Parts: sequence; C-alpha cells; structure tokens
Amino acid sequence: MSRNAKINALLLLLVAALAVLPLAFGMGDHKKEPFTGSDAEAETAITEIEPDYEPWFSPLYEPPSGEIESALFALQAALGAGVLAYYFGLRRGRRQGELRVLAQREGGRTTAGAPGGAGESAAGPNRPTERA
Repeated sequence: MSRNAKINALLLLLVAALAVLPLAFGMGDHKKEPFTGSDAEAETAITEIEPDYEPWFSPLYEPPSGEIESALFALQAALGAGVLAYYFGLRRGRRQGELRVLAQREGGRTTAGAPGGAGESAAGPNRPTERA
C-alpha cells in the first residue's frame, strides 16, 4: 500500500469516526432535539438570557418542516461544491494545456544551452537533434 493510500485511508477513518462517535457515546441524549444547528442553539441561549428579546431580522423564506430545510441546505452545499470543483478543474485543465503547448514548442527547437549540454534538445537527452 502506497503512502498516499495509507493517508487517504486514515483520513476516511477519521471522518467516519467523527460521524459515528457522537452517536455511539449518546451525546445530546439529554436534549429535546439532540443534533440541531448552531442557529437553533444560539436562539435557545439568547432566549434563556433575555426572554423578551426580539430578533432584528426575519427569514425571507421559512420552510414548512425541518426536513425541507435540511434538503435546501444540502442543495446549497452541493451547488457550492460543484462551483468550486468546476473552478479548480478549469484551472488545472488550463495549466495542463499550457504545459502541453510549451512542451510541443520546446520539442521542435534545438538549443545549444540545453540542460544536457551542447547538441541536445531542450526536450531531453534521448531526443534526436537536428544538425546543420
């Protein structure tokens, strides 16, 4: 098993542990809703401190159930991940294309100051060179 495969397996195991351990140890069993988001936790803490608190803003859209809210949040996360993946893929593809063009340009030329010494092309020592 290569080093990268070991690191990937370890990271996958760590992510699985982060997902399973809170369930296995019963974290949140004492709460009415054990795994709520930070918004709900903040709202609960604020109302405990200041019962007469009035929020400054109200949501533009209030989903009818928590499942729909979770689905919309997952959709938002998937769209964001898709945009990031497209951007990084596009950048990598452009960089690979530029390197390919540079390699083709370098492969057609003969330079006296090539890394392998005089008479070798910039593409490498095993590439035949043109002699005048």
